[in-house]
Formats: sequence, structure tokens, C-alpha cells
Amino acid sequence: MTNDVIHVYLMPGMAANPIIFEHIKLPEHQFKIHWLEWMIPIKNETISAYALRLSKFIKHENIVLLGVSFGGVLVQEISKHIKVRKLIIVSSVKSMHELPKHMLLAKKAKAYKLVPTQLASNIDVLAKYAFGSSVAKRLDLYKKYLSVNDSRYLSWALKEMVCWNQEIHDPKIVHIHGDNDAVFPIKNITNCIVVKNGTHIMIINKYKWFNENLPTIILDS
Repeated sequence: MTNDVIHVYLMPGMAANPIIFEHIKLPEHQFKIHWLEWMIPIKNETISAYALRLSKFIKHENIVLLGVSFGGVLVQEISKHIKVRKLIIVSSVKSMHELPKHMLLAKKAKAYKLVPTQLASNIDVLAKYAFGSSVAKRLDLYKKYLSVNDSRYLSWALKEMVCWNQEIHDPKIVHIHGDNDAVFPIKNITNCIVVKNGTHIMIINKYKWFNENLPTIILDS
């Protein structure tokens, strides 16, 4: 029955396009996958206002919302505006307390203001920043996943990621994290499902794990 289908909305990571989810497949009789995409932010737009604007693209009720990396931060903000059946973050953080020290220092020094122009003009630097330095050997492969190189977006995204000030997270959130994540080291992460040998890009290169486990994670009450 169509009414029984669970709608699953997927939000990619910083600067990434939803092609990162191209290999994520869920049983079609139970789930329907929808891809969300980044928009160019309005000047001085807060992440909460951005999340509300993006939520207008969600056309179903009682959905599953999954976000990767900075997309995981954004889906948490979206969930403050709409009701969700399940909130899942991957390779991300649940609060400012899980951010690595260098990001906290960047916030204090406002160093995030110096980076965006370089990222926008150099896809190699952008790929390493978005996915972690481990992608260097397969850079050409990962470049196809990065499509948002607008300096307005990058300035906004870097600031909102580094300056995200969420103190307390939704206790029902499901956090999936790799034990080899170079962007958000697992030593800073609490209460998560650990994926062995999972890196920051495990949604791409460990898609089989997600295809096998997401149905149970979603249906688990």
C-alpha cells in the first residue's frame, strides 16, 4: 500500500551534491528515497532560517531525515521546524561539544573568514576540506561529488559549521560514525553506532553497510 511507504530524505555534506547517495538502496516496497540539495544562502541568513526554507522541499509527513557531515547539522535544524519519524546523522556531530579542537579555535579566532575564497577557486583543496585529507589518492573520483563551489555558500557553510552552538541534542537522534573519521574524530563523539574502518566518506565507500543496516535502524522504535 502506498500509504505504508516510509519517505526517507537524504541531505549531503558540505559542498556535496546528492550523488553521494547514488548507491544507497532501500527495499522499494517499504521506503522511498528523496534527495535534498544545497541552496545558495540569503545574505546574513541564520542556519535556522535556512533550514526552514529548505524544509519547504519536503513534501511528506512523518519522514525519516538523514544528513551527512554538515548536512547532519542541517537536518537537526530542519527537525526543529517539522515533525520527523526518525532523525539520523552520519559522520557528523550532535552538538558543539563534539567539534574538534581546531574548529573551536577557528571559531574563537574567526579564522573561518579566511578560507572560502581559496576553497571556491581550488577544487582539490575543497575536496580535501570536505572529505578529509585521505581522499588525495582518489581525488578525481571524489570531485564529481562536489558541485557547490559558490563562495557565498562556502562562506556561510564554514561559518555555520564552526560556529554552531547547539548545546543539547535530541535524545532520540541516531548517530552513525566511522572509527577512522579524520574530520570529526570519534574520540570526541558519544552515543553512536560505530562503523568499523569507517572514514568521513563512508556513505560513499561503505554504502553496503548502510543498505544492510538502515532498514532496521529506521524501523527500530
